[in-house]
Formats: sequence, C-alpha cells, structure tokens
Amino acid sequence: MNRSLKIVLLCGLAATVASCGTVKRALPFVNKDDGPKAVATQGERISILEFEQQLAPSPALSGRDFFLPGPQAVTAWTQPGMNAEADTGHVIAAADFTVAWRRDIGASSDRMKQVMAPPVAADGRVFVMDGEATVSAVDAASGAVVWKKTVGIGERDSGRRRFGISLGGGSSGGGFGGGMAVADNKVFVSSGYRSVSALNAATGEVVWTHETDLPIHNAPTVSGGRVYVIDVDNQLIALDMATGNQSWTYRGITEPARIMRATSVAVSGDTVIAPFSSGQVVALRSTNGQPVWEEVLSRTSRTNALSELRDIAGRPVISRGFVYAVSQSGVMQALDIRTGAPRWELPIGGVNAPLPVGDVVYVVSKTGELTVINRDTGQIYWTRDLNDGRIRTEGGWFFGMGKRTVRPSWSGPVLASNRLVLVNSEGQMVAFDPKTGQQTASLDLGAPAYIAPAAYNGALYVVTDEGRLISIR
Repeated sequence: MNRSLKIVLLCGLAATVASCGTVKRALPFVNKDDGPKAVATQGERISILEFEQQLAPSPALSGRDFFLPGPQAVTAWTQPGMNAEADTGHVIAAADFTVAWRRDIGASSDRMKQVMAPPVAADGRVFVMDGEATVSAVDAASGAVVWKKTVGIGERDSGRRRFGISLGGGSSGGGFGGGMAVADNKVFVSSGYRSVSALNAATGEVVWTHETDLPIHNAPTVSGGRVYVIDVDNQLIALDMATGNQSWTYRGITEPARIMRATSVAVSGDTVIAPFSSGQVVALRSTNGQPVWEEVLSRTSRTNALSELRDIAGRPVISRGFVYAVSQSGVMQALDIRTGAPRWELPIGGVNAPLPVGDVVYVVSKTGELTVINRDTGQIYWTRDLNDGRIRTEGGWFFGMGKRTVRPSWSGPVLASNRLVLVNSEGQMVAFDPKTGQQTASLDLGAPAYIAPAAYNGALYVVTDEGRLISIR
C-alpha cells in the first residue's frame, strides 16, 4: 500500500473516532480544552423518520357515536364485492355465528397453486373455484355439489402452463388465481390459464371462451353487458357478455411485481374504475375505454421495503359518488368519481377492500390494524390492533438463530347482523363490535383463510386455503 493511501485511510479513521464523544479526549491531536457542546434536549430531538405519518384518533371525534344502517337481506352476491360497485353495506348473515356445513371443493394452495377466487352466489347456489381453476356449483342450503367444471384445459394441453409470482410481460406466471361473477344465467370465469369463459349456471357447460395473451389473476366484473378483467401486464380487457368478443382494451403502466391477492374492477353507470399493480386508479368510459381521470396511490417508506410494491390488491369501492381505494404502499384516498379529485387521504397501506357503510369507512391495514374513518372528513374515530395477543415467535432452534415473528394477516371486513366479521391466516373467523372494536365472537375454520366472506340468504360463506367451503349461519 503506498504512503499516500495510508495517510488517507489514517485520516479517515481519525475523523471517525473523533466523532465519538467517548474516545475523543484520548486522541493526542484533538484539543482537550474544547468545552461541552450544546446538545438538544429530548423534547427537541427530531426523528429522521418523521415523515412516516402515524394514524391517530381525532380529538374532535372522541366519544362521539356514528350512524350505521340496519342490516338488509342479501338474495344475490353476484360479484366478488357483492355488486359491480363492491358496495356491500350492512347485510343479514350468520346471526347465530355457528358452522352449518363444510365442503371440500378441490385443490388447496401450495407452492405451485393458490386459492384466490372469492365466492359468488345466486339462484340457490354458491360458486367457488379451487387452486387449479376447477369451478364448483354448490347448493347453498345443504353444501351438496351440483356440478364441477375445469376451465383453461387448452392452455394446459399446450404445455404453456406456468406457476409462480406474477412477473410482468411475456414471462408472466399463470395457472393460479382468477375468479367468478354471475349474470344472465351464466358464470363468468377468469383464470391464470390465459382464458375467460362463460359457463351455463345450471349445468356448467361452456358457452364461450376467450383466450388471452397473458394470465388473469383477478376476478371478473360484469356490468352493462360487458365483462371486465385485468391481465398480469396491467391490460384491462372489456369483453362482450353475450359472445366473449373483445370490445376494447386499456393498458396501464406495467409493474413486474404484485401482491398475491385478487382485486377487480368496480363499475358505476358508464364509469369503470380500474385498479392496477402500478398504484394507478384510472376511471374510463365503459362504452369505449377512454380515460377520464387518473390518480396514483403510491408512497415510498424508508422502513418498509414492501412499500416499493404499489399494488392496489384490494377492490376499490364506489359509494355515494366517491371511490374508496387503498394501496399496498401506504396510501388510502376518497376520490370524487366524476373528477378524481381526492376528498381526503390517509397513510394506510392495505390489501383489503375498504368498507364504507353509514357515516364511516372501515379498513384493515396490512399490519392488522382496524381503523374507523369518518367518510366525509377522513378523521379517525378509533383504531384497534387485531393482532394484540396473537403475535408469536417461531424458530430459533440453534442459539436463537432463525427466529421469526409471526403476525396473522386479516381479510375483510364484512358488516353482518351487527357484527364486523373478518377471517385470518390463523384459521379463525372473528366478530367485533362495529361501534367499539371489541371482540364479541370467534369460530375455528380449521385452516387459514385469505379471502373475505360472502353473504347470501342469511349465511356467510368463506373459502379456506385448503380448498374448503364453509357455511356459517
């Protein structure tokens, strides 16, 4: 090492050590007569992470009540979010909060496949899809299987079947995901096998199939004679409901990584609200796909690498002229459906659909925090940590190495018969008081659940990760 480099390194080391108060006086070339330096008091210290906003209840709302409408009967749950607007409201369901029956529906989730499709229901039947794109029609009252149909067979036979996390472009994974919607006596099915199909709701026979260039991991939305799906390259595709012919397409910004949750489009009148894994929320005309406005729900966090994933994995919800949407990266907004102008914004990151009902909006964050928001102002009534007492540590078999903290993930909520109901990765369905957030009841599902329950004819239906449909009365 030459002499100049040694001098540079020595000077760098001396400067580093001199900056430490505990050894500064030991250095011969530092002025020992330097007096004490001014140090900020504890109250004056400013965290370099101050920009990481924290949720806090509004003092103005402390102790104030809020209005919730009474529960209403649900005679059809035809879309992943009950209807095209995904506005579920307060439903009559699971008044006794007991398990009526359980039914295996097919392949469970594992390293190669995922159960991701929310159940839908109409005409006395619940329609579900397993981890290998097999659709089952199940009698809602008894749990008896009426028919089964596997979609995307041609894709499998062609040898192009792939699995894995969604990676945009031609290398996108497929084989899992998708979902269903019911309309006009048909079950519309999207799948990771690059297809959208219409099945006869009574028999399961294929009416038409539209092959797509890339896998579809989200559930379809049906409205105004069209079927809307989004492929893994963030292309929104509108298909004619009667024929399966393509009406128009719209391409969002390509995002190569996304959350393993199935979102879907929301539609109100002639406005289509499309969520993309890029964090975009785009409003388009249903007739021709022309964009009306766009908003990006994106926020980068220094303390969370996953904030780089901007995916809007929870369904956006349209209610009273506003769009409520939350992104994985930590932005929740209420947007005017006509203009896209934000009414309010909160630093909440989540993968579940918000639940606007009455005077408030309920939302569960990705860390398991349940928050109740005033829908007009964005002020917070209260928050509750759903994982309080549920966090555990696993591993640590060799001198504590390999330890990891396990925090349950939650899906929902649904407001059913005056209970706020959620399911979690620990295999529980848990009910909370919608006014106070206190837990009121719990059921053992027997397996992890990552899909929010659907309500139909007085019951809640939930699909577990093991490929089992459970009816709760």
